[in-house]
Amino acid sequence: MPETPDPDAPSRASARAAAQRPRQRVSVVGVFGELLLTAGVLILLFLGWQLWWNDAIMAGQQSGAASELSEQWSAQDRATHPPDATTEPVPDMGEPIVDPTTYGNAESFAVMYVPRFGEGSQRTIAEGIGLDVLNSYQQGVGHYPGTAMPGAVGNFAIASHRSAYGGGMHEIEQFQLGDAIYIQTKDGWYTYRFRDFEYVTPDTVDVLAPVPHLPGVAPTDRIVTLTSCNPLYSTAERIVAYGVLESWQPGAGNPPAEIADAVAAWGA
Repeated sequence: MPETPDPDAPSRASARAAAQRPRQRVSVVGVFGELLLTAGVLILLFLGWQLWWNDAIMAGQQSGAASELSEQWSAQDRATHPPDATTEPVPDMGEPIVDPTTYGNAESFAVMYVPRFGEGSQRTIAEGIGLDVLNSYQQGVGHYPGTAMPGAVGNFAIASHRSAYGGGMHEIEQFQLGDAIYIQTKDGWYTYRFRDFEYVTPDTVDVLAPVPHLPGVAPTDRIVTLTSCNPLYSTAERIVAYGVLESWQPGAGNPPAEIADAVAAWGA
């Protein structure tokens, strides 16, 4: 009598063959590779947090702090010089007031607002260009010590990050000829107009001279120089934007008419 085939025989044979195959050993190289992949993912997540999320948070806090300082100066100005509806605006304000104060490192003395940079771009300017200023949650723009003050003859030179830590000059490459650069101090508002770009190496410090690139030459113009890193997310170069003082008007609570509504909204 023929034997009846066992239907489970192939399955048992496969199981025995699998059990007899040697198990693959985990190599040191494989473990190291897995660790590298994990580390890479963590680094990418950190960079994303640093460059975008943390940047957005700091930008909001920096613009909020600048708004508070602006409103504080404006309130003080209104208390000292109540508005007079019968007074006609004076077209020629004469020589700009130049603050003679010598500020210590990280002391705030001005607010910068560039409409081209977009809503919420107001930033506090403080003395010094160290990380305590540029990476600050309250400031974000630093004034090069030894350069001119707002409104003065010479070179009012400032710096800010282009990316991360609030990115106070993130849109610097978007400047167009004639764009306004507004600087507010406790004494009033100074309106500079953008004129030109320049790309230089990080050690090209003569852009900070009273007459850029011409150290020792006596200045006759009142200019502003904005510096930041270039290209975006790199420190290989510096992008430099130059502007010339067009006008000024006294009174911290007396912004130029074209930005009066925007400035009023800061305190809303």
